[in-house]
Amino acid sequence: MSESTGPRLLAVPPDDKLDRRVPVTPESAVKLVEQGWAVCVPEHIGEAAGFSNDDYEAAGCELVASVDGAIASANAVLCVSPPSDNLITKLSPGTILAGFLNPFAEPGRIKQLADAGVVSLSLELVPRTTLAQSMDALSSQASLAGYAAVILAAERLAKALPMMSTPAGTIRPAKILVVGTGVAGLQAIATAVRLGARVTAYDVRPTAKEQVESLGAKFAKIDVGETEEAKGGYANELTAEQLDMQRKALAKLCSESDIIITTAQIFGRRAPLIVMRDMVEGMTPGAVIVDAAIATGGNVELTKVGQEIEHQGVKIIGDPFLASRVARDASAVLASNFVSLLKHTVNPATMQPDPDSDDEIVRGVLLTYGGEIHDERIRTLLESSSEGNQS
Repeated sequence: MSESTGPRLLAVPPDDKLDRRVPVTPESAVKLVEQGWAVCVPEHIGEAAGFSNDDYEAAGCELVASVDGAIASANAVLCVSPPSDNLITKLSPGTILAGFLNPFAEPGRIKQLADAGVVSLSLELVPRTTLAQSMDALSSQASLAGYAAVILAAERLAKALPMMSTPAGTIRPAKILVVGTGVAGLQAIATAVRLGARVTAYDVRPTAKEQVESLGAKFAKIDVGETEEAKGGYANELTAEQLDMQRKALAKLCSESDIIITTAQIFGRRAPLIVMRDMVEGMTPGAVIVDAAIATGGNVELTKVGQEIEHQGVKIIGDPFLASRVARDASAVLASNFVSLLKHTVNPATMQPDPDSDDEIVRGVLLTYGGEIHDERIRTLLESSSEGNQS
């Protein structure tokens, strides 16, 4: 297939080599070309995820020697990692930058994008609506992270997950506790149940009980007082008193578990600390904890980002790139999310999003345009930070 002509779209690989996902796959490249983009990818970008240079060329992509050499002429850039300072300085005004931009943790970076005149689309801000499901990269990646967390824990655990009857006796099933039943948690539950483990799950949202039980797991009811579900299916932040009540009740469940998978997150905020040091120390040596919320701070007091540690015989894993452990599938769904996002938000006549659009999805994901930050929450964070520096 010959290379396409049109506005140039550049795929940028993740900054961290441990993250093997890519924003464009050969399959998605074909669809992007159909949308009118001339797709450029750095040589060897997809090899770690199982996509060869030949695959990309057959899909109509132009292979470029490096990101630095191609970015100045790019009309759109797709990224997995938040953009580095170096990348931002090379973007031309009016360039579309779409990807995981981490806006709540790094509002200063968003101001840089606005100051550079970049048109940015944040995957974190895709509305959790039926219409936007095909663009919801947070959910697509969380689902695979939940699956990968269970597989990783099973590899580290020195016992089998399912019950087994043998001539030498019966092997009891492993006990798995899943904390947080959002997209990642539900997939972790489903995976653990399919593997034959005895699964208990906990979430502060009472509405999660039905979903947990429908997957064949037991729901742990812990009374922490009144709680409500936030917009988008996230849990609201608990008070210090509620968190203390929650930890005390969870301590017994932790002590009985062979594996703990924690996935609890709060939109736009640091993940809540739920599993404390004393709770880990109450577990049986050989137990495994996978903190799937480590990318936003983690749910386990002892977790270290990007490390596997052992504390009093308990293995604690803090992999921020769990979805990358199944990089081919993670890249495939992420790339599909990008295709849907660009198709929905970019006007094919101008190859730009409309900043005055009444469309809920466009208004939600459009973070910077025309030198301005469009999300009020990010503007508020920047104002608060500025006031704090002045004082």
